Amino acid sequence: MRERRWDIDERGHGIGDARAFVAGLSELADAMNETGWVAEDADAHLLPHLRRACEPLGLELVEAATTTDAAFEVRIAVLAPEKRIGEVRAAIFTLIGSIAESATYVRQRRDESGDVVFEVVTGMLESDTDFRSHGHTLRIHVLHRAAP
Repeated sequence: MRERRWDIDERGHGIGDARAFVAGLSELADAMNETGWVAEDADAHLLPHLRRACEPLGLELVEAATTTDAAFEVRIAVLAPEKRIGEVRAAIFTLIGSIAESATYVRQRRDESGDVVFEVVTGMLESDTDFRSHGHTLRIHVLHRAAP
């Protein structure tokens, strides 16, 4: 069993829990389970914002397409190979901010080839809009092997 939470952790435990945020996360999860919740036409709704945001971040949007599971699959090249993973993550979070709506979930993973992939769900929940709840799902593939 792992006891340390990072390399110099000496306590092995935190100062509390995150239960105060569970209701908001559950609200997003409930919306995600609604049939037809993912909005159509990500090319029109998301792509222009992503393209505009890339250049100042040192990123290049290489490819984008909607998959059969309704996710907008985006391939992003990092133009500075010396960037460390934390710098890449910061740039990707700024990129996500260009399309983020009132409720957003982000998870960084590695795919089978070892590349970094950010899974993103963002949307407007019933309590946040005068319109019907709706959202978008994205997989952002980072075409770059960042320094450790």
